[in-house]
Amino acid sequence: MEKYLEIIEVHGREILDSRGNPTVAAIVTVKDKETGRCTKGIAAVPSGASTGQFEAVELRDGEIRYFGLGVQHAVKNVDEKIASVLVGENALEQIRIDRILRETDGTDNKSNLGANAMLAVSMAVARAAAEALGLPLYRYFGGISPRLLPVPMMNILNGGKHAANTVDFQEFMIMPVSAKSWKEALRMCAEVFHALKKVVPASGVGDEGGYAPNLDSDEDALKALVAAMEKAGYKPGEDFKIAIDGAVSDWYNEEDKCYHLPKRGTVMTSEQMVDMWEGFVDKYPIISIEDGMGENDWEGWQLMTKRLGHKIQIVGDDLFVTNTERIKKGIALGA
Repeated sequence: MEKYLEIIEVHGREILDSRGNPTVAAIVTVKDKETGRCTKGIAAVPSGASTGQFEAVELRDGEIRYFGLGVQHAVKNVDEKIASVLVGENALEQIRIDRILRETDGTDNKSNLGANAMLAVSMAVARAAAEALGLPLYRYFGGISPRLLPVPMMNILNGGKHAANTVDFQEFMIMPVSAKSWKEALRMCAEVFHALKKVVPASGVGDEGGYAPNLDSDEDALKALVAAMEKAGYKPGEDFKIAIDGAVSDWYNEEDKCYHLPKRGTVMTSEQMVDMWEGFVDKYPIISIEDGMGENDWEGWQLMTKRLGHKIQIVGDDLFVTNTERIKKGIALGA
């Protein structure tokens, strides 16, 4: 008999995220039809401080409580609309579950049920299925062969919307590329993080736990990361690489086609932005740049890809937002 893990309950809950803002958690209970054993899967969805205009809709209540950020409407959708179509389904059929969620929502941007409600439930179903089978989640998705984890990117210096400081770029991350295990990678990153405190001016921390110092330029942040690596006893470029999330979409002005850096007051053309990124890549051990151009600046993305695509990883988070139509356009344009 084919394994059947029947979804018997789907519940939503409003919880607080690491920033103290409400977000959606989902609890999905499945029942093994062979054994009668019930298992729960729980998942909560993240929420970014800077979101692109093309991203799926994060359903918020817009009421007085939590300054409009409450998610009780999304939770109600989980308890009622989503539960009504998923109870009785087989949790092992993840592709079918996700298709039912999309069809029930019926919009291109998930604005009916809310992407936060849909994602929480989708993840909770996967976790319930993995738990019921006695498997870690990575093995449930990847099979018995996976042995490697991605190299982590640890965000240790914050700017942009993540911090009330003078740094424009949002995230400066370190990647422990010489680490042989996750345990070693975590230790290496922690050592550089503590070393950074001795390098940058006294400061608090940003939204994501990185230091948030006031610096004379964004390049000073790169210098500080390199100095912290060396102070911790590591070789920049060999033991560690740098990853950046510029989060520059909000700076792009459609009228003059320029970038207006909010904290510096600097104005740059698309070509000047690419010149800046290329200069940083040539000078520092940068291996990845996310959202280095604005989500509407397709020509800028083409130029950045042409100049840097063979050197580093370029991440189009706000540009693509996991939207297949935008991904097709990016492929066609070479962006």
